[in-house]
Amino acid sequence: MTSKQACLGCNLANKTEPAHVVYENEFITCILDIEPFNEGHLLILPKNHFMDLEELDETTANAIMVASMKLSKAIKQSYAPEGITICQNGGQFNDLGHYHMHLIPRFQGQPFYYEEALDNGKAKSRLAESSLQLRKYL
Repeated sequence: MTSKQACLGCNLANKTEPAHVVYENEFITCILDIEPFNEGHLLILPKNHFMDLEELDETTANAIMVASMKLSKAIKQSYAPEGITICQNGGQFNDLGHYHMHLIPRFQGQPFYYEEALDNGKAKSRLAESSLQLRKYL
C-alpha cells in the first residue's frame, strides 16, 4: 500500500483486515461484500488509495476492468443470474471512503434498490462457500 492514509478500503485490499478474497493481482483485490445484495456480490478494490473514478491511474483502471470481466464470467457460471449490475458510488455516496466497484448478480423481479432493510442473512452466512464457489471458475 502506498497510501499515507489508512482507510478500511486500503486495509481490505491489502489484506490487513479480514475479507473473503476471491481474486487479486498486484493492483487490485476482489472480495465478497459483507452486506450482499445477492450471494456472489463482489467488490473490486485497488490496493493503492483512490477515492473516486477520475483519480485512478490507467494501469489500475485497466486492472479493475479486466477483473470485472473475469469475475462476471465466474458469477454467471456459479449462480446463473439473469444479469449482473456493475456500479460504483462516488463522492458522498462512497460509503467506504475508497474507490470500489460492485459486481452484483441479479435475478428477474428484483428491484434495483430496496428502501427497507434487505433480508440477506442467507447470503451473509454463505460468504466462505461463495468465495470457494467463485474461485472454481477463475
